[in-house]
Amino acid sequence: MIRHIMLLLTLGMASCSVHAPSAKRTNLSRAGAEAVLQQLWRERQAQLREERAAELQARTIELAGKTLRWEERVFGEAPTNGHSLWISLHGGGNAPPRLNDRQWTNQISLYQPAEGIYVAPRAPTDTWNLWHEAHIDPMFDRLIENYVVLRGVNPDRVYLLGYSAGGDGVWQLAPRMADRWAGAAMMAGHPNEASLLPLRNLPFALFVGGNDSAYNRNQVAAERAAELAKLREADPGGYDHLARIYPGVPHWMNRRDAEALPWMAARTRNPWPQKVVWLQDDVTHTRFYWLAVPAAEAKVGNQIIAEVDAQTIRLTGEVPQGISLRLSDALVDLDRPIRVWVNGREVFQGRVFRRAEVIRESLEERADPRTAATAKLTLRWE
Repeated sequence: MIRHIMLLLTLGMASCSVHAPSAKRTNLSRAGAEAVLQQLWRERQAQLREERAAELQARTIELAGKTLRWEERVFGEAPTNGHSLWISLHGGGNAPPRLNDRQWTNQISLYQPAEGIYVAPRAPTDTWNLWHEAHIDPMFDRLIENYVVLRGVNPDRVYLLGYSAGGDGVWQLAPRMADRWAGAAMMAGHPNEASLLPLRNLPFALFVGGNDSAYNRNQVAAERAAELAKLREADPGGYDHLARIYPGVPHWMNRRDAEALPWMAARTRNPWPQKVVWLQDDVTHTRFYWLAVPAAEAKVGNQIIAEVDAQTIRLTGEVPQGISLRLSDALVDLDRPIRVWVNGREVFQGRVFRRAEVIRESLEERADPRTAATAKLTLRWE
């Protein structure tokens, strides 16, 4: 069966069989890959510092005809491994700009982490879904990159929180971008159709007043809290969560929800989880943790579950041709063969080699050295 499988070891455009790795490529040792990663990361940082310094100084990002502005406050001394970053989303929504401006002004002083850079962005639009339109995801990717590169933020300690319409955004962005956050907290928002399944590796907190009945926020929050509890029970290694529905409290919780911040601060991102649940939302992504799919295969509603057991990787669900496994010694031992199964069928057995080109590609795709792959396996089968 395996002899019919073609692999694209995506350092180049050519494909090769499982028995014919290219002799022209340079294989790296584990120590060599780490040294190359550090060198390429220094180069990438230097490039982005030159390209992005003015953008960060102006606190303005312009992408696809939209503009994201923000204010920031700094709390505490930076730890040796870098400040944390807190992205805090204001409320408002489908309202005149001046109302959303007031909400933005309020948000910058609403919470105070014990340590970190606290950022309150102004939504680029004044629509009801101001924080979960499709332009938000790449803007936040870029915002995080800017703070990691230019301000030394620890990419494993980036947190998301938001109030009211900002809470609506957290419901949506937390699962869509779960691989970027160390923790997320939703305050007084409504999830609409957002799924909880991709939160498997993201600590998630929700806070709603017991009397916050507009749009059934209190009832829906209780239902989602129960759903998270069931997910946790079925999968004890995932779905870390905290739920508070304060009895007798209205939409404004009088900052009782600030208990979310120390709860989140105690958690850090796991960039290489042994199990990933990827469900594509209506804003699709081509990458999630150590999985990547071709853009044409990033389809709304597709779900992939990926699990690692020692040197065996199992993929189930709507697994497309051309799916890539972004690998690292943090996930598997790249000095030993691995086996890959797709929906109960073995599709690969063998070594996957560390390559400088893969590291460079990872850092160009996302300025995040903690998630940079050192090897990559692209799968196709008959």
